[in-house]
Amino acid sequence: MLLRHLIRHRVSPSQTSKLSPLRFSTTASPAERLYNHLLQSSTSNLEKELASTKVKLDASCINEVIKRCEPNQFQSGLRFFIWAGTQHRHSPYMYTKACDFLNIRANPDLIKDVVESYKKDESFVSVKTMRIVLSLCSQAKLADEALWVLRKFPEFDLSADTVAYNVVIRLFADKGDLSMGVKLMEEMESFDLCPDVMTYTSLINGFCNEGKVDEAWKMAREMSKHGCVLNTVTYSRVLEGVCKCGEMERALELLKEMENEDGGCVSPNAVTYTLVIQAFVEKKRVREALMVLDRMRDRGCLPNRVTASVLIQGVLENGEDVKEMSKLIDKLVKLGGVTLSDCFSSATVSLIRLKRWEEAEKMFRLMLVRGIRPDGLACSLVLRELCLLERYHDCFLLYEEIEKADVVSTIDTDIHSVLLLGLCEQGRSWEAAKLAKSMLDKKMRLKVSQVEKIVDALKKTGDEDLMRRLSTS
Repeated sequence: MLLRHLIRHRVSPSQTSKLSPLRFSTTASPAERLYNHLLQSSTSNLEKELASTKVKLDASCINEVIKRCEPNQFQSGLRFFIWAGTQHRHSPYMYTKACDFLNIRANPDLIKDVVESYKKDESFVSVKTMRIVLSLCSQAKLADEALWVLRKFPEFDLSADTVAYNVVIRLFADKGDLSMGVKLMEEMESFDLCPDVMTYTSLINGFCNEGKVDEAWKMAREMSKHGCVLNTVTYSRVLEGVCKCGEMERALELLKEMENEDGGCVSPNAVTYTLVIQAFVEKKRVREALMVLDRMRDRGCLPNRVTASVLIQGVLENGEDVKEMSKLIDKLVKLGGVTLSDCFSSATVSLIRLKRWEEAEKMFRLMLVRGIRPDGLACSLVLRELCLLERYHDCFLLYEEIEKADVVSTIDTDIHSVLLLGLCEQGRSWEAAKLAKSMLDKKMRLKVSQVEKIVDALKKTGDEDLMRRLSTS
């Protein structure tokens, strides 16, 4: 508005008719200036003209430009994004936004059109340019288009490097086309490019996902031939594949092989052991799962919270009573790595999910009596269950105990609102008023549909300040 006002009052009509749309571009935002260049530039000089703007690029500016592009501008918008990536490193988030705004997944030919336009316009194309194009293919899960781009490198007098090959190999591995992935790796070697850890990991993941554990293990063994270290992560990935195939005896053999390695980069960690423990638990073989826990102890490897949660869930699903579970908790805590709070909270959550509510409530109350602080998830589930049972007064009393324990709570607004309304409906106006004040202090908002009922129920308290705060919340 200010710009139009200045033009209208300081420039004559004859002058304004000759003004270029970019005459006042210095007052426009960087995104507006770049977008104007997209509208007015010929594609043959697009990158040069964009560079001439000397705009300082950032993610916000790039995002704004591609967001403005209409369908008939997607090609120039994509060329802008690729050029911007050569000036400013794109984050994974930006690749996602580019695929979304420019509709690349639904229109994969856009990738080919842009690469062909580079050749037609004799534009300067670098390895970095092509890597950005491949990264877009990766984000959009376009394996065939990525392979097409890879084959275009020589036409621009470029040689594809290991990074470029890895992008394409991973896409085909994720797609389940392992034969093409292996073929590309062999092609790398013919060009004197050495497959690296990423190359092998992509193929190993692919073989594991397809249930081809033998091929995955063979691939893992071949890594060392190219100077790639077979590490715990790779071993664990193969081990996970073995477990998913249900070959538990073989999984134990592989675990033993890892344990027998003398130091180095291969040594089972908590994640590795937990993979095997979870696989046994899922097959209702809890005894074997507990034996793997013993192996962790013997190796001096501490269980983590996931380990504890998986084992506790397994013991309870196996029909064991709380007494047996308590023995397991004592064992886990003595090993270290997890606390009584972690274990009791996991047990409470598991019991609720298994519909063993009475045991869950006893467990939760025992925690509070013993001064063990429950976690936020356990608190939320217990209070939600009490509300479902319409035990609103019991729920409020337990809520107060939780507040005193200073728990980092995940008790959401819905639970607070249901509890507050329930207390009102059961005539517990004093408790309801106290809860309402707590909610207001926490800046929680009541549902509009509930405000009138709650205010009416709390009028008998005579607390006018509370009424006012509730009415304006």
